[in-house]
Amino acid sequence: MNKLFPVIFVLVSVLLFLLSCTPTVKVEAPEEPITINLNVKIEHEIKVKIEKELDSILSEESGLF
Repeated sequence: MNKLFPVIFVLVSVLLFLLSCTPTVKVEAPEEPITINLNVKIEHEIKVKIEKELDSILSEESGLF
């Protein structure tokens, strides 16, 4: 029994040390609100409208050329 005590003590100490070092994950809300930039879609719609208008102006039926 006396010879096993140091081994058991070391194993228990290592086990407690490993259990105390478990990682923790914290989930918190951000301090600033999340913003979503929608400018890309608006610019795209404007470009599509302008391209359609230019196509109608520069078409062969318009008599411009």
